[in-house]
Amino acid sequence: MTSPTAGKFLPFRERSGEFSSLVCIEVFGGECCERELDRMASAIAREKAEVVVGMGGGKVIDTAKISADRAGLPVIVVPTIASTDAPCSGCAVTYSREGVFESVLYQRLNPSVVLVDLEILLKAPVRYLVSGMGDALATWFEARSCVASDSMNECGGLSTLTGNRLARLCYEVLLESGVQAKQDNAAGILSPAFENIAEANILLSGIGFESGGLASAHAIHNGLTVLSETHAFYHGEKVAFGVLTGIHLNGSAPEEIREVYAFCQSIGLPTKLSDLGVSPDNSEGLLKVARKATEEGSSIHHEGRKISAEEVLEAMLRADDYGRKHG
Repeated sequence: MTSPTAGKFLPFRERSGEFSSLVCIEVFGGECCERELDRMASAIAREKAEVVVGMGGGKVIDTAKISADRAGLPVIVVPTIASTDAPCSGCAVTYSREGVFESVLYQRLNPSVVLVDLEILLKAPVRYLVSGMGDALATWFEARSCVASDSMNECGGLSTLTGNRLARLCYEVLLESGVQAKQDNAAGILSPAFENIAEANILLSGIGFESGGLASAHAIHNGLTVLSETHAFYHGEKVAFGVLTGIHLNGSAPEEIREVYAFCQSIGLPTKLSDLGVSPDNSEGLLKVARKATEEGSSIHHEGRKISAEEVLEAMLRADDYGRKHG
């Protein structure tokens, strides 16, 4: 299974009759939803597939992981962008056909192989790398919350010292290399900074969130998906605003708040609602976001207390206000 643009990385498919006879290429339909999963299940059965390969971005990868798991097959992941931590994890997110978050599904096994070609990642638009840093930014803050509240991680256990340290390392790498990596990506330079951020976005964040756990940032991302105006924005961009909301929700120290906002501003991640196409005056819409973020079973409750929709709404507005005043 490939994204619509992944074909440019497979030029040999037209030249090799043997390759064409062994591999069935299905182009991703655009959303990781049940209709697309049903289509993939039919293709897997029709072709008598022995392995599934997901090549593309996060939703392609998640669709491949779920499809392989349901068919009892191994999955190989080949990310073509460094925009999420989906490649290494054993869970995946499904959405409605309209792009609204529905559920997190857990696979029996993590991917058998994750094959990362830095030259391919370097050719992707810079916005994907920045979005990946937004997703990775949540790793430490959510893992920290789960440890403090003794909440389960994404594997159904508790975080280890190793997982927690990797989550912290992910944050440190972002601060140290993020700005330079963005500049090098724009210039087409395969630099140590770009390589560090590719590793942080894909591996450190993937291991970190799965071993550490999720909390408010991803819950607020899920809530934001109920607003159609956010559908033009990437997963990591919405997660980044979830991080900012979370540090206000949890009363982080002023120094930490300044540091996180400064990082987001330095690489172009959203720091206010208008950056996601949302008006802070849309009280009705923002309350829907907050209610979705706090529904039963949401990861926001890993913050260690029962959090109300009203608290989330207030924190989103505080995060937006801070971003507008310090932008």
